[in-house]
Amino acid sequence: MSVSLTKGGNVSLTKQAGPGGLSAVTVGLGWDVRTTTGTDFDLDASAIVADPNGKVISDQHFVFFGNLATPDGLVQHTGDNLTGAGDGDDEQINLRLSELPPQCDKVVFNVSIYEADQRGQSFGQVRNAFIRVINQADGRELARYDLSEDASTETAMVFGEVYRNGPEWKFRAVGQGYASGLRGIAMDYGVNVA
Repeated sequence: MSVSLTKGGNVSLTKQAGPGGLSAVTVGLGWDVRTTTGTDFDLDASAIVADPNGKVISDQHFVFFGNLATPDGLVQHTGDNLTGAGDGDDEQINLRLSELPPQCDKVVFNVSIYEADQRGQSFGQVRNAFIRVINQADGRELARYDLSEDASTETAMVFGEVYRNGPEWKFRAVGQGYASGLRGIAMDYGVNVA
């Protein structure tokens, strides 16, 4: 059974997976756009693979529509959804947890609005946003966080993170908004942004 989290909550994915163990997960991110009369929304999921100091391991460990996988292929984005139309996950990122090197302390999952400032768009116009973690071994959802905050000025958000806790992998619901967009998130984690 999936654990539904509130902001700041966490759960052990390793324990949730049960006796079969946990080697790989899919992180699904989804959202709906409120009816607007303006330009279409293009929301983009991304992941930052961070070290124990909370900084990106290398610029190639920032996974997004322009860099779909880490150099070792252990964190992989399945592709950009330009509209967010349809039910279920809008974008997915796969993680091979059992193979991640020790310097990988956590993977942070973000969603940003493409060209938000130019289009006058914010997360205040987005609804039903969620992040969920699925065990690839059996397709079972282990954890889910439905974002409910009113982020009327934010153009990017950290939805959640998968992180090491000793021998376990855990998931934390973050829900932190950024008015500075994906660039602001990337800079906070030490990504070199042009």
